[in-house]
Amino acid sequence: MNLPSFNVARFLRESAERIPGHCAIRYPRGHLADGSIAYEELSFAELDAVTAGTADYFKSLGICAGTRTLLMARPGLDLILCAFALFRLAAVPVAIDPGMGLKSFLRCVENTAPEALVGIPLAQCVRRVFFKKFASVKITATVGTRKFRREVEARSRRTDCEREIVRAEADCLAAILFTSGSTGAPKGVCYTHGMFDAQREIVRDFYGICPGEVDLPLLSIFALFNPALGMTTVTPEMNPSKPATLNPEKIVRAIRQNNVTNSFGSPILWRKIAEYCDARGETLPSVRRILCAGTAVPPSLMKLLRKILPNAEIHSPYGATENLPVSDISANEVLSATGTQTEQGEGTCTGKILPQNRVRIIPVSDAPVASFDSVPALPAGTPGEICVCGPTTTHRYFNNATATAAAKIKDSADGSVWHRMGDIGYLDEEGKLWFLGRKAERVETATGTLFTEACEPVFNTHPDVFRSALIGLGERGNALPAIVVELCPGTPKSRRKEILEELNALAQKFEHTRGISRFFIHPKKFPVDVRHNAKIHRLTLKKFYEKRTCA
Repeated sequence: MNLPSFNVARFLRESAERIPGHCAIRYPRGHLADGSIAYEELSFAELDAVTAGTADYFKSLGICAGTRTLLMARPGLDLILCAFALFRLAAVPVAIDPGMGLKSFLRCVENTAPEALVGIPLAQCVRRVFFKKFASVKITATVGTRKFRREVEARSRRTDCEREIVRAEADCLAAILFTSGSTGAPKGVCYTHGMFDAQREIVRDFYGICPGEVDLPLLSIFALFNPALGMTTVTPEMNPSKPATLNPEKIVRAIRQNNVTNSFGSPILWRKIAEYCDARGETLPSVRRILCAGTAVPPSLMKLLRKILPNAEIHSPYGATENLPVSDISANEVLSATGTQTEQGEGTCTGKILPQNRVRIIPVSDAPVASFDSVPALPAGTPGEICVCGPTTTHRYFNNATATAAAKIKDSADGSVWHRMGDIGYLDEEGKLWFLGRKAERVETATGTLFTEACEPVFNTHPDVFRSALIGLGERGNALPAIVVELCPGTPKSRRKEILEELNALAQKFEHTRGISRFFIHPKKFPVDVRHNAKIHRLTLKKFYEKRTCA
């Protein structure tokens, strides 16, 4: 019996057969005299052929099924080409965010011991400088150069080009994707071809994505969904390693020029775009759908997005690198119901659980949980750690048994694997999931435990506060809670004393925040993750203010 292959590279070929002449990717190549963006593009048939040429080139170097390959290509065409070429060979791309810092990056390289490096010239220089860390690398391919492009295009036109897509079973390792490390050491998440297959199906069906749509991905790795969904990828003019430097004018121009229908980005990036449009009275009518994630999306941002995106569905999916998506909530739900509860400290509602997933809330603990036999499932309304099980739930971290034991629970009832999200939350009576914050960032005081998403939204309602962070000064269990705020740009320094008094008054409005009596105005922008420019490094702020208060 000829069983089907689960290799995700097959989806690009299917798109090439179904819509061969449709544009697959459009990437900027400068600007025209009128200021519009000059693009080059490839159709799905052309992209499939050049990807086959790329795979043929990699194969000639010795990359084959199972080869762990550190992938360091620029977002856009080269990233898509190289990733799908490696998938075609059933090699295993290893994706490490270089923005996590050199020390952490090199530690991740050592952890995965890649056998090959497919990267831009700068990546090859890093390999040579830190050669001991890259000792496992035996095969190298320099990409992103004219020589590389000529090589793969020439191979794609040859009749003897290897066009086979190597067979891969559902449980075959497809990629190792590293977490951002915002609340701990980055970990390599093991994805199988079956998990990618399920993820594509869930995203396509839940959000109603159709072939022929146009996507502008503000997080580069999400561009890899597009060839499998039949969507055109428009590469944005932005530095993916420094998303905070995004120029909203360039993004708005790209959306208008390409009639973009879909986009994924963090709340911070979408706020910049929304405020730019709102200040000019502009709207983006071509957009049908945006996915805004990476951290909790404030109700105020959803209100602004609905104003500048008159024809769009605005979604906030909840999940993690280890399991995505888990649940989803729309702007309509937030603004008609749950937003007010968020601003009063009840947490951020992430919506109904997707039907493919199961969620269980267990007591908060930092210890490993071998099975559910030793822990109860908490009732509705009771905060605890969120655990998820579904077709996109990853089963292990690469070469990290300790982290795997701490985050995974084997279900003795059916043999399935659950992932502990590392997040605190609760299920309400209607089955909606509410997020209260990261487990590692909870503040345990002498009188109880405080959670970031229960406290911070209260203070984020202040008109001069851009964002806030709950921290605990001192040892867990006897910590002194404090709120640190980053003020909106342009807030006068003369207002600072008054703002601190107003924050204290806000704290007195709600029972769970009345015990907070320490407030700080941060002297600069908050430290945040590079990937989304949204996840606040609260533990870094904690260290900063502990030193400051003890000095």
